Amino acid sequence: MSRPGAFLHLGVEIDVAARTITCRYRLDDDDFAEVAHLPEGDLTAPGVAAAAEIYALLAGVSYYKTRAPSRIDLGPFTTTPAQAAFLRRYYVAGLGEFALKNDLDLRDIELVGPHADAPPAAGPGDVGRLLIPFGGGLDSTVTVAELADQADDAALFVVERPGARFEAIERPAAATGLPVLRVERQLDPKVLTSAERGYLNGHVPITGVLSALAVVTAAATGRGAVVMSNEHSASSATTDGPFGPVNHQWSKGLEFEQGFRSLVNQRVGAVTYFSWLRDRTELSIAESFASLTEFHHLFRSCNRAFHQDPSRRLDRWCGECDKCLFIDLALAPHMTPDQLSAIFDGDEPLIRPSMRPQLETLLGFGGTRPFECVGDEAECRQALLLAAARPDRAGATELQELASLLPPVPPEPPLVPTASIPDRYAPPARLD
Repeated sequence: MSRPGAFLHLGVEIDVAARTITCRYRLDDDDFAEVAHLPEGDLTAPGVAAAAEIYALLAGVSYYKTRAPSRIDLGPFTTTPAQAAFLRRYYVAGLGEFALKNDLDLRDIELVGPHADAPPAAGPGDVGRLLIPFGGGLDSTVTVAELADQADDAALFVVERPGARFEAIERPAAATGLPVLRVERQLDPKVLTSAERGYLNGHVPITGVLSALAVVTAAATGRGAVVMSNEHSASSATTDGPFGPVNHQWSKGLEFEQGFRSLVNQRVGAVTYFSWLRDRTELSIAESFASLTEFHHLFRSCNRAFHQDPSRRLDRWCGECDKCLFIDLALAPHMTPDQLSAIFDGDEPLIRPSMRPQLETLLGFGGTRPFECVGDEAECRQALLLAAARPDRAGATELQELASLLPPVPPEPPLVPTASIPDRYAPPARLD
């Protein structure tokens, strides 16, 4: 398809009185404005303006994709060549799934704008005060349980649409006992009517946008670290497309984390960004979660709990999607069938015959892996073998049959330790 025109960044405005940040863009004849409302913190604090610029640079992806032109103009925003290269990569790789589903080759994107180098807007912040983005699922619950008590002060971070609250987040958040800092993100109404306007549609690297808003909030509230809950396998490609690997979780992966952390360090300075779970597998995280019994009846990772239409939102696990199936699979080596049956309302997806085709895909027996936040093939195979070896799964016919088809999974080599965790939190084994 033709991809004319250019996507133009028009700038970002901070309204201290209204407590809003407005990002403005233009594409052909359409102007877009996205507004974030931040009820907490000092929007004049050092580093906030620089963090708001990063938010504007990353949030633009939601509007660029309406037509996906080959040219992106950063307008008033200056970058170093390395920062510009990261931003271009954010569009090309972060929109990989979108490009695949729309049959686009984004490798010709030209990102232009003035180059300039400047020192960070603020000095190092207090890493004893943490901000932890929280989604109510397994991973972020483990991060809170392991890390919050080590901090001088910790708070959860939640982004929501105006007036939208999700019980799947609110209930486990309340159980942590931590304060919740919120941002309301209002997309330009035009992108909410994409089909009627003839816009292209598809997945965006949303974790990048949420990460940028978390950095803004941390700078405004004097918190020196934003702690993500992204694990090792988030860096694995979901599939191979005609123009290279495609990763549904790219903005949760190591490449994004490293590039974004460098961008924040160079431009903001007051906030460090890292993932507590980066050198952990899904199985090790699930093992940790298995001991957090107070959250077993509260946590939710099923996407149907977060449907924007309240009438279509489930207050339970759907038990039918790939995410439900994978969570059950990851926990099965570490929890009893009765425990997992209670979580899934008496109908565990892992042992339901109708779910076998989806399970076989997760195990790598064929088909395209789902565009969901699930573990990679090796993790899924290891989880199934460990679950099938449990005495209380001896009568699970489907599991035993699938386990017999799998070769033994060799012991995993040690994951490369991460040096991104601040020294005060990282045991020696997790530092380079």
